[in-house]
Parts: sequence; structure tokens; C-alpha cells
Amino acid sequence: MYNVSPALAAEWRALLRDVLPTVDPLAVIVEAGDDLQTLWRQPDLLLSQTCGYPLMKGLHEHVQLIATPRFDAPGCTGADYSSVLVTRADAPFDTLEACRGSRAAYNQDDSNSGMNVFRHAVAPLAQDGRFFSEVIRTGSHLGSLRAVAENRADVAAIDCVSFAFIGDTMPELAQQVREIGWTAASPGLPLIAAKNVPHELIESLRAALNDAVAAHPERAARLRLKGFERLALSDYARITRLENEARALGYPHLA
Repeated sequence: MYNVSPALAAEWRALLRDVLPTVDPLAVIVEAGDDLQTLWRQPDLLLSQTCGYPLMKGLHEHVQLIATPRFDAPGCTGADYSSVLVTRADAPFDTLEACRGSRAAYNQDDSNSGMNVFRHAVAPLAQDGRFFSEVIRTGSHLGSLRAVAENRADVAAIDCVSFAFIGDTMPELAQQVREIGWTAASPGLPLIAAKNVPHELIESLRAALNDAVAAHPERAARLRLKGFERLALSDYARITRLENEARALGYPHLA
């Protein structure tokens, strides 16, 4: 979920190549493609990463939690993360409230960091279910950041880990925006396996993931990866609470 650049994608694949043979020598790495919902529901899924929002929207019935990464990035505390609210560097907005009537960008309808926590932040400010003049879906956090930088949108909520990676690998893009606030925190993007993966394999995966971090500290630093934490499904209920709080204020959709 954090393949922000080809170099980072290669780093994540290297991590997988260290982890998988120690757990299941027959496991293979496959390209996810665009249909993540189908991939996540495969009965032979050994390891993937999802977002907490689809997890709580029914995916939890098909998968089990392995672990949640702990990242070294502004906006992260333990296994929790937030989204940074950004506008263009030269835009006249200093707070989210000042963005009333502006244009918003978000990545996907099923994103916690790009949509759900953004909606939660806007909800107290909305009037009759509206706050923005226009809302556009970009398909990715990188796309949302570019939309703001290119003046196709005025504000977006960017996953703080993605934003840190963009700053590392595309500093010229990151410098075209500035921070105007932060969203509420929630549990980070969990690693998952199919429901029928045996418990002993899940435990082996947890151990192998942390071993891979410890064995390659330079790679872990490039991935901003501090380790992995075991969370319960109940921890992710916070994501649903954020959604319900926005709905209770009469703001069910970014608008």
C-alpha cells in the first residue's frame, strides 16, 4: 500500500523475499492489480496489506489480522497514524475552516486516510451537508497531492506515511504544498491473511516480519519501518466511530 515510488516498491519486495521463504517456501509474490477486493478475499492469501476502512466494511469476515506496521514518520504514534491536511504553498488558506467553498481532492471512496478521516475533520464545519464547492477523486494519495500542487484542488488529506515517503523520494513535489492541520488518529494499515491460514503460520509471519526489520536496519530506515505491532479487530472499531461521528453531524459524504 506504500509503493509511492519504484525504488520503494523494490524495497518492499525485498522485505517480502526475506519473510516468505522462512514461513512457506511455496509462497509466491503476485501483482495485486486493480481489483484489491478480490485479492484480499482469496482463500490462499498468505500476506497482504489493506486499509482499515474496507477491513471494517466487511473484509474482516474473510481475513485475519497479522500485524500493523509502526512507522517513523510525523503523524505516527505506535501503530496509529494520521493524515496531514495540505494546501498549495501559495494558497490563501491557513486552516481547514478557511477552506470553506474551496476544492477538495481525495484518493478513494474506501480510504480511511484520504476520505474517512477527512470527512470526520470537515463534518463539524459543514452546513447542510456541504463544505466544498467541488470534490474530486484522484485514485491515490500521490494523485491528490499532485492535484493540489497543480491547482486542480485546494486541499487534501494525505496519509502521513505516504507524505513522508513523498518528501523522501519527490521533495520537489512535497515542497509545493504546506500543512494546515491534522486529522484524528486511527490504527494503521494492517497486514492480513485469509481466515483459513493456520495459527502457527500467522505466528511465524509475525516473527519473520520483525526479524527482517532487525536484520536489515538500513532498509528498515529507508522504509521508515520501526517494527510491527499486534492489534485486535476491536482496535479498528475506532475507524467506524469516526465515520459515525461525521454521519451524526449530518455529513455522510465529502461534499
